Amino acid sequence: MTGPQLSIVIASFDSAPWLPSTIGSLAGALARSGVEAEIVVVDDGSTDDTATVLGTLAAESSIPIRVIAQENRGRFLARFAGVQAARSERVLLFDSRLLIDEDAFAYLERMDALRPDARAWIGHVPTDPAAPLVGRFWEVPTHVFWGGYLAHPVPTDITPANFDRVPKGTGCLVIDREAFLEACRAAWPEENADLVSDDTRLLRHVADHGALRIDPGFRALYRPRVTVRGFLRHAFVRGTLFVDSYAGTGFVRDLVLLALVVAPVLALVVIVLAAVSGLWWLIVLIVALAVAGAVALALVAAARAAAARAILSFATYVVPFGAVFWAGLARGVWVHRRAFGSARVRPAPRA
Repeated sequence: MTGPQLSIVIASFDSAPWLPSTIGSLAGALARSGVEAEIVVVDDGSTDDTATVLGTLAAESSIPIRVIAQENRGRFLARFAGVQAARSERVLLFDSRLLIDEDAFAYLERMDALRPDARAWIGHVPTDPAAPLVGRFWEVPTHVFWGGYLAHPVPTDITPANFDRVPKGTGCLVIDREAFLEACRAAWPEENADLVSDDTRLLRHVADHGALRIDPGFRALYRPRVTVRGFLRHAFVRGTLFVDSYAGTGFVRDLVLLALVVAPVLALVVIVLAAVSGLWWLIVLIVALAVAGAVALALVAAARAAAARAILSFATYVVPFGAVFWAGLARGVWVHRRAFGSARVRPAPRA
């Protein structure tokens, strides 16, 4: 395959407000490096003026921009389509809400020479500290699970042994084109491909087959959702994708996923029965345990360097988040029910 050294693939849904600055940051960082690139934007059925914005950007950009329009099918299929269309053997998957660091590509050029064995590079992507309060919520869960890295970010190889303890995602991922397509095919279900996890399951496959590395020198800034409605809609989707990420990867994980769905229902049943029976102490106990659990998560995140504003966001929105995320989990368990207790061997999709 001939063409640019790097194909930058952006899956976009209603991202018109973000695309000019996102693509502008990419152009600026590329200009500070020796990397020749193209940008492929997959418009995943946007309902805003994304098409108009992209048309203007393509006409004015010094970097070739190609647009692929499709019906709304989700980020997994949008990225698959974009990478299929890429002209380079190497691709950067880049989220439409990110701003790449101005020296990211120059840094990656240097590191490529030092680590030619690395199959893929994951960007270090902190949340914009100027984001509205609701946008800081996810920093608490990430610091709880990945605080060992986030408290002291250093270049880290991601292996099957440490996979669940290190942050990873496909929002800022440099990888060989065929390696990504191979990972997509390994993660592809028999149906409901629009509800497939767009990161964890794919990256588990990559880590199983070669060097995967996260490096704070290769970084971007994440601009999160700015409305409660957008945050909750995203939480519902991530609940479903969370199930796809872990269902079928081990007995304990399957059991935890099922418990996360069943336990709140049982607690609600007990609360109703306790209210009917006048056992108010039992209701107080259940509520106290729930509050203690949330406080414990916040304390762990704080101990692992989560910002005070992120803790405040978590305290403010944990109740509506919990309800919506649980609904997403329940949907995920139903949609991906065949995955539980299996190795999830999947057929390859159509090209």
